Amino acid sequence: MDPITQLILSTAIAGGAIPLGGVIASFEHIRPRWLEQEFRHTVIAFGGGALLSAVALVLIPHGVELIATWETVIAFAAGGLCFWGLQILLDRSQSSASQLVAMLSDFIPEVIALGAVISGGKSGAILLAVIITLQNLPEGFNAHRELRSGGMASRKILFWFTIAAILGPLLGFLGYHFLADEPRVLGWMQVFAASGILYLVFEDIAPQATLKNSSFPPLGAVFGFLLGLLGKLLEG
Repeated sequence: MDPITQLILSTAIAGGAIPLGGVIASFEHIRPRWLEQEFRHTVIAFGGGALLSAVALVLIPHGVELIATWETVIAFAAGGLCFWGLQILLDRSQSSASQLVAMLSDFIPEVIALGAVISGGKSGAILLAVIITLQNLPEGFNAHRELRSGGMASRKILFWFTIAAILGPLLGFLGYHFLADEPRVLGWMQVFAASGILYLVFEDIAPQATLKNSSFPPLGAVFGFLLGLLGKLLEG
C-alpha cells in the first residue's frame, strides 16, 4: 500500500470512530436501569484508561525522544497550566464539553503524529492507527453523553463529531507534509498534549467513572490502559 493511501485510510478510520461512538451513545436507554448505569460508567472509565495509555505509552515516550529534558519540563508544565486555564473557562461558562476537549486534545496530536510516522516510513503506523481508533470509540460515546446532559441535541452532536472525523485526514496530511522534518515541533506538541490529557482525566473523567454501590466500572480504566499496553508490547 502506498503511503498516501495508507494515510487516508488510517486517519479516516481513526476519525470515524468518534461519530460511531456517538451513534452508540444516542441509544438513550438500556434496560434494566442498573445495567445502563453500569455500562455508561464502565465506558467512561475505559475512555479514561485509554487516555492514560496514550499519555504513558505513546505521547510521552515519542515526545521525549525528540526534545531535550529542559524542553520536556517546560512543555509538560505549560500543557497542564493551559488546560487548567481552559477548565476554568469551561466552568465559568457552565459548559459540559470537558470530555469533548479531552477527546480532541488526544486525537489531534496523535493523528498528526500518525501522518509524520507514515511519511518517515517508520514502523508502528498501523499500530498507532489502531490505538487511536480504539480510543476514539469510547471517547465519542462519553462525549456524546456529556453533551446530551448539557442539553445539546443528538443530531447536532453527531454533526460536529462528523466534522471532527473529517479533520483526521486533514491533520494527518499536516503531519505527513510538514512535521516529518520538524521533530522538535512534534515532540513539543506531544508532551504538551500529554500533560493536558492527564489533567483532564483526573479533573473530569476519573470522578465520573465511579458509581455508588458498584466497584465494577473502575475496571474499565484498567482494561482501557491494558489496551494501550498491549499495543506497545505488540510494537516490540
